[in-house]
Amino acid sequence: MELDLHTIQDAAALLSPEAHDAAPAPAPAPAGEEARFQAMQQELLQLLEHYTTGVEGMLETAIPNMEIYRITCPSGPKHAVQKPVFAVIAQGSKRIFVGDEIYEYDPMHYLVASVDLPVVGKVMVTSPDEPYLGLRLELDTQEIGELIGDENLPAAAQVSEGAARGLYVNRLDVDLLDAVLRLLRLQERPADVPILAPMIRREILYRLLMNGQGALLRQTVLQDSQMNRVAKAIRLIKEGYDQALRIDDIARDVHMSVSSLHHHFKLVTAMSPLQYQKNLRLQEARKLILTADASVATAAHRVGYESSSQFSREYSRLFGAPPLRDKRRWQEEEAPVL
Repeated sequence: MELDLHTIQDAAALLSPEAHDAAPAPAPAPAGEEARFQAMQQELLQLLEHYTTGVEGMLETAIPNMEIYRITCPSGPKHAVQKPVFAVIAQGSKRIFVGDEIYEYDPMHYLVASVDLPVVGKVMVTSPDEPYLGLRLELDTQEIGELIGDENLPAAAQVSEGAARGLYVNRLDVDLLDAVLRLLRLQERPADVPILAPMIRREILYRLLMNGQGALLRQTVLQDSQMNRVAKAIRLIKEGYDQALRIDDIARDVHMSVSSLHHHFKLVTAMSPLQYQKNLRLQEARKLILTADASVATAAHRVGYESSSQFSREYSRLFGAPPLRDKRRWQEEEAPVL
C-alpha cells in the first residue's frame, strides 16, 4: 500500500458520513451537561498546553504508560505499528489508515486500538499557533481481564461481525473525559500517582468497556473468543516476523482452522497474516535504514528477506520511494524516530 499526503486528502474527501471516521452521534446532551463538557475540554487543552511548553513531539509523564503530545508542524503520513491504546485529542485532529479504511478523530471523539495494528497516521493542525495536543494511554490486557472478571461488571452488547476491527473511534462523553482529566492532573502531584493512578485507570477502562464498541475490548481478552485467538496469532507473528510464516502452525497454536484464521484475522486487522508480517518486516527494516544506518542489504536480511531486489520493490510500494531515496527524504525533513 503506497500512501502519500495527496492520497490521504483525496480519500478523506470521498469518505461518506457512514464510513469509519466517527461513531454515530448520540442524542443531544442537556444544556448543563454540554456546558460542563466544554469546560472540561478547555481544561484539557490548558493542561496539555502547560505541560508540553517547549516540546515538539512526545513527552513522557509521571503517570505510567501515559504520553502527551504537542506537534506544531506535522510532516507527512507516518507508518507505525499501533499498540493497544486509548487516545484523546484536545486540539487538532488525526487520520488513521487501517488497510483501505480511514478513521478520523478530534476533540469530540476518542480512539481505541485493541490489538497491535500496522497503520498510517496523519496529524492535522489549523495553524502553528494552534498545535496538535493530545494524550495516549497504553492499554494493559491483564488489567482489562481483571476488570471483566469482576462479577459486578454489567454485561455488554454482543460484537457484530461487521464491527470486529481491532481499532475504533467513539464519541467522547462527560464521564470519560472527567476521568481523563483527573488522571492528567496527577502530573502535578507525583506523590499521589502510585495510589490514585491505578484507580483512575480502572475507571477509564470501565468507561471504555461500557461505551460504544467497548465489547471489542472484552473480546480481546476473553479466552476462546475469535478476537482473542486473532490477538494470539498477532503476537506469534510479531515474535517470529523475520522467520518464514507457517500459517498452519499458527492456526493450530490458536485453535483455529486455516480458513477461519484468515477470515477473522482480516476482519480484525484489514489484512491477511502474510500482509501483516510483510508490513512488520518493512517497518522494522525502515527503522534500521533510517536510524541505525544499516545498508539496504543488511536491513533486508535482518528482517527475513532473501532477495534485496524483492525487498526494494515491496519497500517502495509501501513507503512511496526506494530505501535510499526514502532515507534522503527523511534526512531532509529531519523526521523524528518512528
